[in-house]
Amino acid sequence: MTENGHTLDRIDLRILKVLQADGRMSNLKLAEAVALSPTAVLARTQRLQREGYILGYEARLNPLRLGRGMLVFVEVLLDRTTPNVFDQFKAAVQVRDEIMECHMVAGGFDYLLKTRMADMAAYREFAGSVLWQLPGVRETRTYAVMEEVKNSSRLAL
Repeated sequence: MTENGHTLDRIDLRILKVLQADGRMSNLKLAEAVALSPTAVLARTQRLQREGYILGYEARLNPLRLGRGMLVFVEVLLDRTTPNVFDQFKAAVQVRDEIMECHMVAGGFDYLLKTRMADMAAYREFAGSVLWQLPGVRETRTYAVMEEVKNSSRLAL
């Protein structure tokens, strides 16, 4: 794998894999896991961050415990597909915390949203007061998730 003119070796990939599983791992434990000195591992980790392979660290929160147990995917079709409408829609989506992810997609609609709500009543309120008011929205299709079978942000390395 090359990016920014640097080739990732097997140790870089191992560091990424281990940190992906436990981002809070100490540098010493990480060094043990990849069989390098702590100094060498720290230098590699800092380079991986600087070069954009590691975007940041965050805690994974339990949505059920925090009143956001209902996962809803929404297909959004815009009324016009002009750069101005896309820009307005993207800007409006950025400021809504209920919208966890927004992806422009190829196919029969323009965007796929991932949202989290407390329940269906909360989603209904969100749909009426936020979703259908977003710039350029012509049509939406809602998919309430009945069971999360797999939920991971880990990349296969």
